Amino acid sequence: MAGIQAAEGKLYLCTFKDLWSNRIVGYSIADRMTAALAIAAIRNAGLRRDCEGVIVHTDRGSQFRARAFVATLNDLDMIGSMGRVGACGDNASAESFFSLLQKNVLNRQRWQTRDELRLAIVIWIEAKYHRRRRQRALGKLTPIEFETIHQPAPQAA
Repeated sequence: MAGIQAAEGKLYLCTFKDLWSNRIVGYSIADRMTAALAIAAIRNAGLRRDCEGVIVHTDRGSQFRARAFVATLNDLDMIGSMGRVGACGDNASAESFFSLLQKNVLNRQRWQTRDELRLAIVIWIEAKYHRRRRQRALGKLTPIEFETIHQPAPQAA
């Protein structure tokens, strides 16, 4: 989760990344860092497919320890996993994503409004990170290409 500054105030971005395809499968943006922000992001991730048994790794932020967030994981049949205190390697993949966001969006200009900043983040995730950014770990494919190529073939009825 990251706090991002616009001239009119901060925005918070909560993301969940699929470590198989490196796709941001669920995210939410709000002006407060709350359990509701984390719940919205994990629910968005849950819309993609059956989530039974999916392991959701988070840091130890209060929004991820909130009863409502844990209940949402249970409702979605997901398994919660939290990093150790002071173990930055546990969240390396998320930190890498936020570093790219910083470099490719946040350091390039300043936004006057939260809405402008929100739009810039969504466009970068959906249009550039998912569809144009080739990743060495994925065989120089984008996350969307990787998922498309490696999806199982539909079963005949």
